[in-house]
Amino acid sequence: MKIVCINGSPKPSGSSSGVILKELRDLLKGQDIKEISVRKPELTEEMKAAVMDSECLVFAFPLYVDSVPSHLTAVLQQMEKLFQEPETDRMVYAVVNCGFYEGYQNHIALNIMKCWCKKAGLSWGQGLGIGGGGMIPMLSDIPEGKGIKKDFSAALKEMACSISTGRKAEDRFVSPGIPRIMYKLAGQMGWRKQIKENGLPVKELSRRILK
Repeated sequence: MKIVCINGSPKPSGSSSGVILKELRDLLKGQDIKEISVRKPELTEEMKAAVMDSECLVFAFPLYVDSVPSHLTAVLQQMEKLFQEPETDRMVYAVVNCGFYEGYQNHIALNIMKCWCKKAGLSWGQGLGIGGGGMIPMLSDIPEGKGIKKDFSAALKEMACSISTGRKAEDRFVSPGIPRIMYKLAGQMGWRKQIKENGLPVKELSRRILK
């Protein structure tokens, strides 16, 4: 099966979406996989060729304001024109990650992708919403299915199975494998570290901006 993985993160490197796609590629060994990155609101000729030569599209992107990032939305609109001819059906899968603890926060973005599939004449395979997206790059060194990576790995393994067999499955939502309070504390530590690195006092995090 010819699979095109589409990384919709605007980051040139180190993105959670990139880590997710790498994990999926490792689970899809033996398949013909090509990955393209969409960081600008432009569908290039190279991207068009890859998409048209595919049998399956796998999107991975971060949640922006409960929705699809604007640059990726523009590319999706351009892609619609490629699928006007009959018999161009492809199965579409999508993984959305967010900074919220709850993976379910991604459900609106997944519904948007379902609507896009319907408009483009494509088939929706499965969606996966992952909470705690900022933690994902830190999971790379943890063995598959171990510790806090257990639910994350299980969800990706299920999606990989769906992709490789071309089947449809229910959307799934996964939250971090640590208690909410620990996730919150880790996030606060991260904010304090970043503000210090930028030469500002920690108290600036609580400063109210008045009009």
